[in-house]
Amino acid sequence: MKWIRKIGILLFAVLLWTACNPDVNRHNALGVVSKADSLWHAGQMYGLDAGDSVTLAQAYETLSSFNSPLLSIFNSQLSTDYAHACYHYGKLLRAKDNPVEAMQAFINATHSGTDDYHILGRVYSNMGDMCHLAGDYDLSYDMFEKSANSFLKNGDTLSYYYALTDMAYETAVQKDTLQTQRLLDSIQKYNHSDVNLKAQEAKATLCLCRGQYRRAISVIDSMQSDGYNDLLGYLMKAQAFEHLNQMDSALHYANLLVILTTDNRYLISAYYILYNDDEGLSADSILTLSSARADAQKEWAKQNGVFSKAAKLLELDLSRKPDLRWLYAVAVTLLVIGLSLLVYIRKKRRKLQLLVQQIDNLSEIHLTEEKRHQQSLEEHLKYIERLEEQIEQTCMTYYQSQSIAEDLHFKDFDAMCKIVDSNFGMLATKLKTLYSLSEKEIRLCTLVLVGVTDSKQLASMLYYAESGIRNFKNRIAKKLGTNSVELRNRLINIAIGEYKK
Repeated sequence: MKWIRKIGILLFAVLLWTACNPDVNRHNALGVVSKADSLWHAGQMYGLDAGDSVTLAQAYETLSSFNSPLLSIFNSQLSTDYAHACYHYGKLLRAKDNPVEAMQAFINATHSGTDDYHILGRVYSNMGDMCHLAGDYDLSYDMFEKSANSFLKNGDTLSYYYALTDMAYETAVQKDTLQTQRLLDSIQKYNHSDVNLKAQEAKATLCLCRGQYRRAISVIDSMQSDGYNDLLGYLMKAQAFEHLNQMDSALHYANLLVILTTDNRYLISAYYILYNDDEGLSADSILTLSSARADAQKEWAKQNGVFSKAAKLLELDLSRKPDLRWLYAVAVTLLVIGLSLLVYIRKKRRKLQLLVQQIDNLSEIHLTEEKRHQQSLEEHLKYIERLEEQIEQTCMTYYQSQSIAEDLHFKDFDAMCKIVDSNFGMLATKLKTLYSLSEKEIRLCTLVLVGVTDSKQLASMLYYAESGIRNFKNRIAKKLGTNSVELRNRLINIAIGEYKK
């Protein structure tokens, strides 16, 4: 044991020296990051408005060589400085039309180990924007959701609600009326004029995507009267008027787009309207416009292809299992202070005993309440309400546990099914026999029932790719005759279904 203790002390000393003694290159890199932060807060970008891209790239590479999960334990500021370098370099690469390398810089920021949730919120927002440009709206939604959660942890309410508007826009593009409306209802409570305008943009997009063209025009008119002047509003109006066969108005807004923007996404639609809806055009004019549209389509196809590569890079990172080799080094270091673990284990055992007692008590309540079931409709409905409350209490008990996997015997499928059947009206058996769900599907249903909603936690416990959790839930929900939003309510109804006669 003495040689292990010596190795731990030596490793601890080396880490402290590395974290606390920056060399000249690192000192210069930190100066670049500090300057980039100052320009950022002033509304400028390092590498464009001041400084040069080569210096920022060197700072990024230098801090990358110092950053690791192990070092971040001893020097959290090191991780934060690196995350800022990743953000500034990623933004610069985006500005220079290099989204693939920009995405890699942003991914590195998410792995930096920083607890600066403001910078993480900005990073995830950029990643979501690039995924949207790639047309991967599900992945874009997930990144904007991570951005919103980061801003919420940072206490940045305004940025949080802006992120919610981004999430609403992604669901609107996918014609998800229910989820879009829920997000818009949440945003409306904040009552901020600029945020509400962005929310109305998502609402107008949903109307347009669902073919409610007059309503879309009405929403945009209201927004523009409140000061909204984004080109997206002109594009949506042009498209809506064309669908309504109001060609003069459609041509008016299409002409505005051609004058005001060089964005190929807008020009493709604008040129199409101009050469299809203007009956007075000559053959030469039609040929010119159609040729211009073809050029815009070709350029946008190139851009979209590059953004798709960036999105694929993100998907690969999300599906990749983390490299945990550094944990072994941490374990060696922690041997020196291992006595503290004994105290933690004792406290955990006491909590576990209390939890078991609470579960036993809840089981006894369940049996007692079941015996008191009455025949009359009114008493029957009251009993159902009590049963639902009991299930919610049991779920809350599991959810608030610090060791939910152990309490549910999650690794032992048969033992887990017995617990689920005992506490939730034979739910596991019903899912197997009535709905033919697989073992992994039943595991996910169990986690959703007790209240686990975080995609990352679900993916970790199920050994499943985080990027695919949403689709996995959707498939299970369809098997149960519902959607992913209502999945938990459906599971509760199945659990108590035999009493709802």
